[in-house]
Amino acid sequence: MRIIKYLFIAVIAFLIILYLEHKKPYQIISGQTFGTYYTIKIRSPKDSKFIQHLIKEEFAKIDEEMSVFNPHSEISDINRETSGTWIALSPELSNLFKNAHQIYKMSNGAFDPTTGRLINLWGFGTSGSAQKIPEQTEIDEVLKTTGFDKIDFDKNYEKLRKKYPETMINLSAIAKGYGVDRIADLLKKNDYKNFVIEIGGEVYAHGKRAEETKGWNIGIVNPENNNEVNAFVITLKNFAAATSGDYRNFFYIDGKKYSHTIDPKTGYPAENTLTSVTVFDKSCAKADGLATAIMSMGEKKANSFIKQNNLPVVMFTKGENGELESWVSPAARALGVR
Repeated sequence: MRIIKYLFIAVIAFLIILYLEHKKPYQIISGQTFGTYYTIKIRSPKDSKFIQHLIKEEFAKIDEEMSVFNPHSEISDINRETSGTWIALSPELSNLFKNAHQIYKMSNGAFDPTTGRLINLWGFGTSGSAQKIPEQTEIDEVLKTTGFDKIDFDKNYEKLRKKYPETMINLSAIAKGYGVDRIADLLKKNDYKNFVIEIGGEVYAHGKRAEETKGWNIGIVNPENNNEVNAFVITLKNFAAATSGDYRNFFYIDGKKYSHTIDPKTGYPAENTLTSVTVFDKSCAKADGLATAIMSMGEKKANSFIKQNNLPVVMFTKGENGELESWVSPAARALGVR
């Protein structure tokens, strides 16, 4: 009888565990990609190993398409091409180049993914070279083959042709946002209605955190507090946010800070009062590219660009005495930044 009693208790305990597992409000999936970390939170009472597998597969596909750190990727093949002939693009890379070219034109070249050689020259890229200040002659030489205008596309962005074999493409300024969009599309195709995706600070929120809420609460960090303190909060639904800042990847030489955001026109790291820029858009890739473009513009040009295009943006700048100042565009206020 005692054995039966213990067996009965064990069965009840097992059933309770199953019930609690089934009633979990969220499925959380996390890991590493693009040299950073990702977290995906899905409002679902049951874990799905299948969707976890699909997400990992999708990240692997993106790596094979656009990672400059993968020598076998499609973008690495393009960078090695020296013949000047037309190169056929995969549908995914074709769509990405189309969007990137639109941001390039919209920002008057402030966003430019042909800065691959400049990024390597400063030690932020794939070359493995030390972070250093290059000689002006080196920068001038690389600038001759830098610029999205050094690449031809056919009418439908199905093919591209490099005008100079040395031109090197680096899509890191749009990669995380693009990855967020791809995973969001994957979840939608698998009938998930409520989720939030974050890759290295780039975010897309779909549906609602709970039935009684209007969306997902997203924090905009204060760049002076090691990403631990939110300066603003916004509730997003079917919308994305992407941030570019000089506090994420940089080095110091002789007490001067050099950021990884390279100005494609001067060949030098962006040097201005901007510390952080967060852009909101339905597309995380577009928000990502625009955030990079605005960071390289500097405060005065950025303000004009944001107002001209009525963009929802939060900016942090350094004042004359080094104090941090924030600015929220009218479109961002209308979106709900508080």
